[in-house]
Amino acid sequence: MEQKLGSIRLPGGTTVAYATAGGGPLLLFIGGWLSHLELSWALPAERHLFEGLARGRTVIRYDRPGCGLSDRPTQASASLESELDVVAAVIAATDAERVDVMASSLGVPVAVAWAARHPETVDRMVLYGGWARGTDIAPAPVREHIVGLVASHWGLGADVLTDIFAPEASVGTRSAIAAYQRHASSAETAANLLELCYHIDVTDSLGQVTAPTLVIHREHDRAAPLEQARLIASRIPRARLRVLPGRSHLPYIGDVDALVASARDFLGLPPRHRPTAPILTSRQREVAALVTEGLTNREIGQRLGIDERSAEGHVERIRIRLGFRSRTQIAAWWVATGT
Repeated sequence: MEQKLGSIRLPGGTTVAYATAGGGPLLLFIGGWLSHLELSWALPAERHLFEGLARGRTVIRYDRPGCGLSDRPTQASASLESELDVVAAVIAATDAERVDVMASSLGVPVAVAWAARHPETVDRMVLYGGWARGTDIAPAPVREHIVGLVASHWGLGADVLTDIFAPEASVGTRSAIAAYQRHASSAETAANLLELCYHIDVTDSLGQVTAPTLVIHREHDRAAPLEQARLIASRIPRARLRVLPGRSHLPYIGDVDALVASARDFLGLPPRHRPTAPILTSRQREVAALVTEGLTNREIGQRLGIDERSAEGHVERIRIRLGFRSRTQIAAWWVATGT
């Protein structure tokens, strides 16, 4: 499966990147605090999640301003209202009157607020790993420490957050996720979005949601307490709660297939079998490793004793086989797979 990239311009002039994959009725995915559309597609675990959702649905997701392929605003200004402005622009770009919505982490309170204010646009919602009241995520000293760490030492902050978000991930995947976060945004944007995570409050909106809603949460999520999922499910009329085993906050770490199966069942989609991962030849694996080292095609050719054009051909075939657009994605994939 391939993803297609596009962009929209917000009223203030900021360009927001979005990606679509799959086919069928629209499923808007409102993601967590940081994203990078290209690098996330290069992470096998995260790509598996989106491909699992995109069989029978056209999944559309986006990089919020300051993240990934979207513009970097001159001033950090993340707020619930700015988040809702982006959702409105993305939905408008699809020309769809109604969509299904799936959200994770910070995307959950954003989705709740959107569904409460615009019930005519939402058919069904799946809310994973979220919260309604950010101050209940962690004690104030912990929140202040993490925000300060991210703002002053983004490299270390990304490593710490990766350990919290993905304790069940392999060493290679954790390394790729930490690098992915650092590439996704600046320290200032990351800290600003964390502040939004910790201060957002949509408890008053829960009772106004009319869309059928499934709340999914991992039992021992280290970033978002299960009590918040219970709060959301108890306040949204007729919402259902499903608790899955696991400790990871990121939806694509842990038992991803159980999460995908729950979402697909609720959305009325048939079960799907896990696809076979693409396999590279021995030579392609050698080339992918050298791409990860940052070598040019000429340098790869010199290292392997082949001409530059042959090296370029190997890189292109790797890109096509993995469904990637850039060398950066190849490098991220290589690190994540631990090969």
